[in-house]
Amino acid sequence: MENFVNTLNGYIWSNALILLALGAGLFFSLKTRFVQIRLFKEMVRLLFSGASSNKGISSFQALSVSLSGRVGTGNIAGVAAAIGFGGPGAVFWMWVVAFLGASTAYIESTLGQIYKEEQDGEYRGGPAYYIEKAMGVKWFAWIFAIAIIVANGILLCGVQANSIGNAVELALGGGQTVETFFGPLSSIKISTAIVVLILLAFIVFGGVKRIANVTQVIVPFMALAYIIIAITIIGLNISQLPDILILIVSDAFTPMAGAGAAIGWGVRRGIYSNEAGQGSSVHAAAAAEVDHPAQQGLVQAFSVYIDTLFVCSATAFMILITGAYNVHGEGSQFIIQNIAPTIDANSPAFTQYAMENTIPGLGAPFVAVALFFFAFTTILAYYYQAETNIAYLRRTYKFPGDMLILKIVMLASVFYGSVKTAQVAWGLGDIGIGILTWLNVISILVIFFMSNPAVKALKDYEEQKRKKVNVFRFDPVSLDIKNAHFWEDRNKQH
Repeated sequence: MENFVNTLNGYIWSNALILLALGAGLFFSLKTRFVQIRLFKEMVRLLFSGASSNKGISSFQALSVSLSGRVGTGNIAGVAAAIGFGGPGAVFWMWVVAFLGASTAYIESTLGQIYKEEQDGEYRGGPAYYIEKAMGVKWFAWIFAIAIIVANGILLCGVQANSIGNAVELALGGGQTVETFFGPLSSIKISTAIVVLILLAFIVFGGVKRIANVTQVIVPFMALAYIIIAITIIGLNISQLPDILILIVSDAFTPMAGAGAAIGWGVRRGIYSNEAGQGSSVHAAAAAEVDHPAQQGLVQAFSVYIDTLFVCSATAFMILITGAYNVHGEGSQFIIQNIAPTIDANSPAFTQYAMENTIPGLGAPFVAVALFFFAFTTILAYYYQAETNIAYLRRTYKFPGDMLILKIVMLASVFYGSVKTAQVAWGLGDIGIGILTWLNVISILVIFFMSNPAVKALKDYEEQKRKKVNVFRFDPVSLDIKNAHFWEDRNKQH
């Protein structure tokens, strides 16, 4: 199984996907005139503007739901894997993909808003919707919808659950060994899986409003607490920070693990963490109640910064400053070995050891708690994304009990992910992310060349800002944007 997963990932995550992701980010940065820099102040202002409605959630709630998908195990275990397999220079390429990816996030999230719909009393939208409406290729939209249901509803949930189980086990010990259908398992892992399942079931059966209400409290609080602890550890070792920055930048261009490894792992884990280009975060963006699609696009662009430049950087600095990492070479060889060779680079162990070095007795438990909440809210976001795509498919074909089946399958995946090995879990997750990135990036590039709706929306929004309008208005007809039915109907009502 592991060999098959690794071989398939070798094809999916070839240099072609790396170049596609970086190239699309650079292309959209140029076409938006580096919106991620020019409108940074506007991004921050928009975070706290707007309010929820009976049909949609607020911009901040949409940010929290999308951040719950972004800020997860990728920020803790994912950064460790990037360093462990790509060397310290991989962190630099995570920064690059975040900076360029912020423009990609703007494009895809704005498209999500432009082509959203009202279904069953809620706003729904995502790549499947804009692929059908802007590209006019329904079969391709169906492929994406099915791919994200499988990827986020099954494969990626297992990765998050796996990291929770591993972190709690490392912090508390394995406990007693219990014979199960999956083989011998620690009682701690089983107990953790049961707690996660109970909490998860309570929330996912409550709908998007409950998901938004939970994530808007948990995500900002845990992200802030995590960054404060990380800054404390960095501050206690501040004299080493300049050398670490030099190491990251120098190793990005003359990498110890090889250029392909540094760039490949940096981009792979960067996309895994910040989701720019995947299309996953678009679903929450489309659910937001805003006056203009560009507003939520800008908010989502800022969320990429929060994820990678803040949270991922905090993890990377902790690991590198404390030396709590190994760098894998060819086969079973190590280029750098600072800790036990048996420590899995795909697990949260690097980060836990880094904190334990500075805060003995508290570091590992804190990472376990942080990872529990990060990964738990990410699973909620994955569920919402899968649910939205089932809602998309329902527009054409209704299958009795489809939402219930999704909930049961996802809960089973979470339990299985909690107990299987990290290597297989991450490998399956990479397959899901790689396929989604291929499908989504190709689609948003095609849509740009067909009608360029997201950039038209940006120019329209900036023009209204220059005119200092009191209330922003989006008129797709005047911008020659077709099939934006939600906004056309909204303008008729007003």
